[in-house]
Amino acid sequence: MSSLNGTSLAPGDGIERRRKAWSPEAGLEVAAAARLLMRRPWLVAGRDDEDIAAVLRNYPALRDLFGRLGWPLYADRDLVRLFKTPPARLGAFAAGGPGPQTLQWFFLLVAGAETLGRKVSLGALVGAARTAAADAGVASSGSQPERRAIVGAIRMLTQRGAIVEVDGDVEDYLHDEDPQVLIEVHHARLLHVIGHYGAADPVSDPEAWLATVTREPDVARRMRRRLVDDTVVHTVDLDADEADWMSRRVRTDDGAPLAEAFGLHLERRAEGAAFVVPDEAFRFPSELGPLTFPGTGTAAHAAYLIIEWAQDNADEGAGPGPGWHRASDVGVGAKLTELADAATVGAGGWRAELVDDPTGLLRDAVVGLLTGLDLVRLDPSTGDWLFAPVTARWRSTAGPSRPTKRRRTAAAVPPTFDFGGTDEPDPS
Repeated sequence: MSSLNGTSLAPGDGIERRRKAWSPEAGLEVAAAARLLMRRPWLVAGRDDEDIAAVLRNYPALRDLFGRLGWPLYADRDLVRLFKTPPARLGAFAAGGPGPQTLQWFFLLVAGAETLGRKVSLGALVGAARTAAADAGVASSGSQPERRAIVGAIRMLTQRGAIVEVDGDVEDYLHDEDPQVLIEVHHARLLHVIGHYGAADPVSDPEAWLATVTREPDVARRMRRRLVDDTVVHTVDLDADEADWMSRRVRTDDGAPLAEAFGLHLERRAEGAAFVVPDEAFRFPSELGPLTFPGTGTAAHAAYLIIEWAQDNADEGAGPGPGWHRASDVGVGAKLTELADAATVGAGGWRAELVDDPTGLLRDAVVGLLTGLDLVRLDPSTGDWLFAPVTARWRSTAGPSRPTKRRRTAAAVPPTFDFGGTDEPDPS
């Protein structure tokens, strides 16, 4: 394995710093903890005590593992925080996350909470956030959409443990300006909200600031991050230096050992590479991240059948590189209509509202899932669907696909990919 070139924060007091002798059981625990932190980069005391204990037991190994990715890891008995950089396909991950207004109020609430005491009312917290908004020149209307955004932002802070709802329900704020809700502010945890700092001003020049945060000049580290973060790394997307790393190092001293450290398997093809999750590494699909495929539900089932259909009906070699398939949006819409007509609706079947609108709501749900995983791309000039080479792993062995009323199961397909990302995109 290549030398570790990342940085990390010092552990809290009382953390064991001596290296333990390696054992298979310890390796499995490190891998499980690493995969957990990829999904949930915040662990807080009182809610995640067992997971925090596992991180503290294996802190040196986890620090070194994430250090190879350039991601600092902070850990003490009250808080574990992994400071990830945004993924390369930030838009795909952010698409399923909170809206801009919710994210705006998230940071305004942080600014307001810093000025308050330990225990405050929800009304006082929102009032402090409105003061911060006025100082920043952000308009505050008190409208119902704004209230929903504020409640969503409060939920984000509670998920991170930065604030805790001691009594009452924050949902009451939707219809009461000063509800009977008691909030406990954890000021030490608020210090960890901002994970990355750049030379540019995020207010006056947000694009330049984001560019400094996401930029990684080291090719090896950049490629490691892409393999850990995303479903698959496509060869067609690589520049000359990245392609050289892929050809020389992904199987040897860099890629394969990294996959092993996370408890994953490396798959390498001419069209790209991916880290694959072995079946024994997880119990529930939710452990893989916010997007899983194959999965359950109408959109996932329809996406699976569309991918299977495309292997025999889309034009091969018409995409951005070898192994890609192209199908027109009209053709995909016709197939979705056929599938919807043949589907069972209701309990155990497909959702009625999606079946009733196969070229609208159902199409959008399938597009959101497959483009989020980078299994499909939409041609911006024609609207055609471009199916990635990796979708061939779901080709049916029983001939062309047919509409079916029976739900297919994940057990009938090859191992599931690790889709990286967190359960909720980190706004910092």
